Amino acid sequence: MEYVCDAPGDRTWFRLVTEGEAVAESVEMQHAVEKHYRRERERAIEAFHPTTPVFIEQDINKEDHIRRSMPLFLTLRNQDGKPLATAMLPPRGRQGGGCIVVGPGNADPYPDHGDAIEALGRHFGFRLDRGSCYPYRR
Repeated sequence: MEYVCDAPGDRTWFRLVTEGEAVAESVEMQHAVEKHYRRERERAIEAFHPTTPVFIEQDINKEDHIRRSMPLFLTLRNQDGKPLATAMLPPRGRQGGGCIVVGPGNADPYPDHGDAIEALGRHFGFRLDRGSCYPYRR
């Protein structure tokens, strides 16, 4: 995981950077972030075009391309490392794409962690409001 930013109440946002981290997040949070991570990684791999015809050099810059192309998968953690919320933001954290923020079991994270979600939005320079980011509102 990579540090992203601090949030109020001794909570911290981290970026999930490996499939293993996405798997662990899915298990701990009881939701399907792992499935989404794998799908988005495959899309990024398919969109990669090597810059050289030399076989042994074709994967140069592939991981950089994947990191730039994939949405950001983020986890909010407390001081003890317990996951509290999971977010998926547009690639490079830029406004314009869809966002998803969910709690354990796809529950609404906004009542308990709205201030932390707001801090994440400020970090990237756009609002992560419940109406557009929580997909299971009723």
